[in-house]
Amino acid sequence: MAVTRNLWGFIERRDHRVMRRLNRWRAPRWIRIWMIAATRLGDGWIWYSAAILLLFFGGPQRFAAVASAVLAVVLGIGVFKALKCLSQRPRPCQLEPHCWSKVLPPDKFSFPSGHTMTASSVALVLTYFYPALEIPLIFLALSIALSRIVLGMHFLSDVLAGIILGVALGCCSLTAFASLGLL
Repeated sequence: MAVTRNLWGFIERRDHRVMRRLNRWRAPRWIRIWMIAATRLGDGWIWYSAAILLLFFGGPQRFAAVASAVLAVVLGIGVFKALKCLSQRPRPCQLEPHCWSKVLPPDKFSFPSGHTMTASSVALVLTYFYPALEIPLIFLALSIALSRIVLGMHFLSDVLAGIILGVALGCCSLTAFASLGLL
């Protein structure tokens, strides 16, 4: 128990140090625009748009790709809601004001990052079906993850947990579809 407490204390101290530095950083205008755009893309509409485009133009694997991505997202919603209720970790923006970001959080708790979890799982699944989209999908997922930290919505550890959980959910979704013979 003491080891866990010490480890969590170490993580918290590092998270708060990164938060304070980013909250006081006067980012160049292009970074501010990029971060706000990335976080808005991660609000969900980019994934709905991608699903619609894939259903029309995604080729023969389009149904499996969209269904697998939807399964990963639905599982992710359950996981992040449960973890947020369990952790009840306050967001960085609730602890200290940000010097330039006025983005409002979608909910009360910080851990884990749902935007990051969704972006990671969808990017992984779609990359499996459409390898040519790997670089743009990974860039988009990483931009969304970074934006959540830079804008004061999440701590670094929230985003790292979101990436790990998102990759795990994407793998679970692909495995489930493979075991059913749908891939």
